[in-house]
Formats: sequence, C-alpha cells, structure tokens
Amino acid sequence: MMAQVTTLGAGTAGATSRATSKRTRALLACGVVAGPLYIVLGLTQAFTRDAFDLRRHALSLLSNGALGWIQITNLVVTGLLFTACAVGMRRAMRGGRGGTWGPLLIAIAGLGTFAAGFFLADPADGFPRGTPAGQPAAMSWHSALHFTFAGVAFLCLIVACFVFARRMASGGARGGAVYSLVTGLVFLATWAALPARPGVAAINLAFAIGALNGLAWVSVMAARLRGANG
Repeated sequence: MMAQVTTLGAGTAGATSRATSKRTRALLACGVVAGPLYIVLGLTQAFTRDAFDLRRHALSLLSNGALGWIQITNLVVTGLLFTACAVGMRRAMRGGRGGTWGPLLIAIAGLGTFAAGFFLADPADGFPRGTPAGQPAAMSWHSALHFTFAGVAFLCLIVACFVFARRMASGGARGGAVYSLVTGLVFLATWAALPARPGVAAINLAFAIGALNGLAWVSVMAARLRGANG
C-alpha cells in the first residue's frame, strides 16, 4: 500500500492565498460601488433639488441647504470607498507596470474627495434658492479648501487614466487603453475649459459629464482587476 504524502504547510499556504485573494476582491468591490453611488446620488439631487441647474451649478454646491448633508455624505463615503479600492488595486497590481503609481494616484484622489466633503463650496448663482445671482464677491476659506481638495482629486484621476492606459497598452488590452486615454483627455479638456469660458452652459455640462465619467472609469478599472483576481 502506498503511503499518502502531505507537504507540510501546503494547505496553510493555499488557505492564506485564498484569504488574500478574497480580501483583495472585497477592497476592489469598494471601487466598483463607489462610482455608480456618487453618480446616482449626485444626479438624483441635481434633477430634484429646488433651484439647482446643472448647466450653471457645480455638483459641489449641493452640499448647501437643508439637504446638503446628502452630498456631504456622498463625497465622504465615495472618498473612503475609492481609498479602500486603491489598497485593493495595489495588491492586485503589485509587480506590474503602473503597480505603484496607479493605486497611489487613486488613493490620493479618494482622500481628496473625502476631505472635500468636510468643506462647503459657497452658495452661488441662485442656489440654494434665495442666493443672489452670479458668483460670490469673495471666496470663503472653506470654499477654497473644498476646491483645492477637489482639484487634487481631479488631477490625480486624470493622471491615473494615463498610467492605466499605458499599463493596458503594454498588456495588449487595446480597448481598455483607448478607454482610459480618452477618459483622461476628456476630463482634462473639460476641466481646463471651465476658467476659460466661465458661465457657458455647454462647458459646465461637458465638465460634469467628464468628471462623472472619470469616477465611472475608476469603477470599471476596479471591476476589471477584480475579475482578473477571481
């Protein structure tokens, strides 16, 4: 009769690997959820809040008014979810192209979004109702901090798009590379156009679409990595 041979530690190593993969997938799932969560809550408010007009108002202004807590919570939770996702991305991408900078940029974007939730953008241009038309004469300190943190988050997301585009191009994922590149370029172009043509409805809408698409892009990347890690 042949004796059964068991390699010491093989079972433990396998269990550890499965547990690590499960944790990585759970962290990446945070990113899969984050983009749609922000988009659905943001657009629902944009189309239902009294006096809000997406052609004139940034989504950041939704943090004002009696229902402002919804957008504040949206920013804080989304930021935390993206930060957790970045940890999962680092675990999934370790050792590969973009495995350091990609997750790091997503983490900074998440932390910037999280921080932006604690500082309110100034009411402006008739929102909330009763606010004078036009922009405030001077920006408050909390509004300045809000847009500083948001700007850091935007910049990191844009650069992350290019990092992931290069990663996927090198791996032969041409469709994903093009999607990432176009997302980054559209986001950058619409953001850069805002100060050049302030108050133009088409540009305001284009920027909102570019920014929301950027958040959706992170969720798509998280879903791709999660599928590859299954």
